[in-house]
Amino acid sequence: MTTEPQLRSELESIVEPQLIRTLGELGFLGAIGEVNGSVRVELVLPVTGWPNLAVLEAAIGEKAPGASVVVRAMNDDERLGLRNFLRGAMAGEKGPGQHDHGDPQPRFMDKLSKTRILGISSGKGGVGKSSVTVNLAISLARAGYQVGVLDADVYGFSLPKMLGAVNDPIVLGDTVIPTLAHGVRCVSMGYFVPDEQPVIWRGPMLHKAIEQLVTEAWWDEPDFLLIDMPPGTGDVALTLSEVLPRIEMYVVTTPQAAAQRVAQRSAYAARKLKLAVRGVIENMSWFTGDDGQRYEIFGSGGGEKLAKDLGVALLGQIPLETQLRIGGDSGEPVVVAAPESDVAKAFEALAKNVASQGPARVYRQELRLL
Repeated sequence: MTTEPQLRSELESIVEPQLIRTLGELGFLGAIGEVNGSVRVELVLPVTGWPNLAVLEAAIGEKAPGASVVVRAMNDDERLGLRNFLRGAMAGEKGPGQHDHGDPQPRFMDKLSKTRILGISSGKGGVGKSSVTVNLAISLARAGYQVGVLDADVYGFSLPKMLGAVNDPIVLGDTVIPTLAHGVRCVSMGYFVPDEQPVIWRGPMLHKAIEQLVTEAWWDEPDFLLIDMPPGTGDVALTLSEVLPRIEMYVVTTPQAAAQRVAQRSAYAARKLKLAVRGVIENMSWFTGDDGQRYEIFGSGGGEKLAKDLGVALLGQIPLETQLRIGGDSGEPVVVAAPESDVAKAFEALAKNVASQGPARVYRQELRLL
C-alpha cells in the first residue's frame, strides 16, 4: 500500500502545463490525508478557477485512483512566494526571486539565451500579419517547441480572439501568467482594456506598457517568442528595439507591388535600428478555385522582389483561403481546425523554414578586428 510520503512524492512530480513546473516546486500541493477510507488531496492554487484544474485533477486521479480533490485559494503570503519563485525561475535562479535591488532580468532576454525572439512586422495594415503570427506560433508549438506570443499591436490588438483563448491571464501582483491556448502562451493589451475601448496613449505610456508585458509576464525561457508588431515604424517598434535588441524581424507582405514597397520601408527602418531582418512572408499569394486553378487575385512577385531587394529569403507563401478568415473570426485557427488544408500545410512549411534558419548572428564588440 502506498504511504502518504510516497504518494506526496508522486503527486509533487506532476507538471503543471501552464507554468511547466512541478506541483512541488510551485507549492500547489497541500494536505494529503484519508477521509472515510478514501484519499483526500488538497490543491492550493492562486485562484480557485485555475485554467488547468481539470488537467491537474485527472493527473492526480491517475496516480491516486479514487482520490477526492479539494481546492483552496492561496493566501497572500503563498501568492507572494509563488510570485518570487516564478521571477527567480524566469531569471534562471534556483533560489528565491526577490532581491534587494529589484528583480533580475528574465533569462530569455540574455544574448546567450536559447530563446529566439521573432518580430512579425508589416509596413501597413490589412496584410494578415496577425493571422500569420497566430498560425505560425501554433505550427511551431506543434513541432515540439515552447512558444509564447506577445500582442504588441496595442492599437489593433486581436490575438486573444484569433487564438481562441478562453481564459484571461492571471495576475500575481506585478507578475502576469499568460493565457495558454493550443500550446501557445499569449499576453495582449486586449486582456487589460475593454474590447471596444481604443488605446489613446503617448509614446512614454506605450513604452512602459510594452516593457512591462515583456519583462513582467511568465514567459519562462521559451524556444520562440513571437511578437505581433503594429504596422509601420512608430513608437512601439522603437521601444521593442530598445527592450529586445536581439529581436529578429520577419516582414509580411502581399504579392501586390504597392504593398511590397510599403513593407520595404518597415524592413529598412528595422535595419536602421540595428535589427536583423531574417526573411519575408508573402500572404494571400493565390486563391485556388473550385476548378482547381490558381488565381493570383493580388498579383504576383511582390514577396519575391522584396526578399531579393533585402537580400533575405522568401520563407513562405500563404494561399488565400476562406478557412483562414473563418478561423480568425471564430477563434479556431486554421492549423487547428483544418490541419490538412493547403494553407495549414503552408504554415507548417513556414515554421520549418523559420526554425531551420537558427538564431541571427550575434556580433560581439570585443571580437571585432581593428
